[in-house]
Amino acid sequence: MTRQLTERPPAATGPAATAPAAPRRAGWSGRKRRDFFVFLALALPNLVLIAVFTYLPLFNNIYYSTLDWTLGSASATVVGFDNYISFFSSADAAKVLGTTAVFTLVTVGGSMVLGLLVALALNSKVRGTTFARSAVFAPYVLSGVGVGLVWLFIFDPGYGVLAWLLRGIGQQSPQWINDPQLSLVMVIIVYVWKNLGYCAVVYLAGLQSLPQDVMEAASLDGANGFRRFLSMSVPLLSPTTFFLLITTLISSLQAFDLIRIMTPLGNGTSTLIYEAYLQAFGAFNRAGYSASISVVLFAILLIITVLQLRFVERKVHYS
Repeated sequence: MTRQLTERPPAATGPAATAPAAPRRAGWSGRKRRDFFVFLALALPNLVLIAVFTYLPLFNNIYYSTLDWTLGSASATVVGFDNYISFFSSADAAKVLGTTAVFTLVTVGGSMVLGLLVALALNSKVRGTTFARSAVFAPYVLSGVGVGLVWLFIFDPGYGVLAWLLRGIGQQSPQWINDPQLSLVMVIIVYVWKNLGYCAVVYLAGLQSLPQDVMEAASLDGANGFRRFLSMSVPLLSPTTFFLLITTLISSLQAFDLIRIMTPLGNGTSTLIYEAYLQAFGAFNRAGYSASISVVLFAILLIITVLQLRFVERKVHYS
């Protein structure tokens, strides 16, 4: 019997045998194309609106700041950086910048500190907290014009409610409106009252999201309420504090409605944004000069935001 042998072909040798198969290149599949067009459909309208209503006015304002232009005039002269030089060399620059700094620091600090204290009170499980939370947050959503008119009636030294109460005990009302220093104090009080509800609600959400097992463990270790607040709650609330620091600071630097209603002439309350308004729409009609003040405010906001994201965020403890 003969045995039929089948010869196998010799194995290939050389570089062709050891080279791995080339990976298949990912093509522009139908699903990726569909996802891309869905992304464009959702994002493009928002990007167009941001470009038209945010960045275009910003660049136009920067251009207007280089002009010697009276509001309503058909002609303007390019003056370069003369408006900026005029602002920083004027006698009012230090006063405006100082007023802006005082107003911003006090309103941001006061709103956050009082908001945290109110949030601690609202976080307790007692009857009526739902109504109290609504009452605290209500001023934040009210119109700034309406709030300013009501508080202007309270602070009026002649016929205001506060003046009537002081006369009842034989005292004279301070000149809140006529005294520049008291005018700034008056606006700060109203602004903090209006905005502390926002800080309180945000802090309340942060307090309710704290890990209860960690707080209970600290309580079992003998830490009292104040110690737990300083050592546990405050560090764990750092993301909330960082968020509020950015949002309230930007809001305070852009505060306008209360200042406009309560002190129309800017008597001691001329912040950067209100000074820009007075220069453009007041007696001067200096649109180019007003635009330069607005650019200075934008630069300050940009620098503060970058510094916060660069340095302050390092101290934030994200869980």
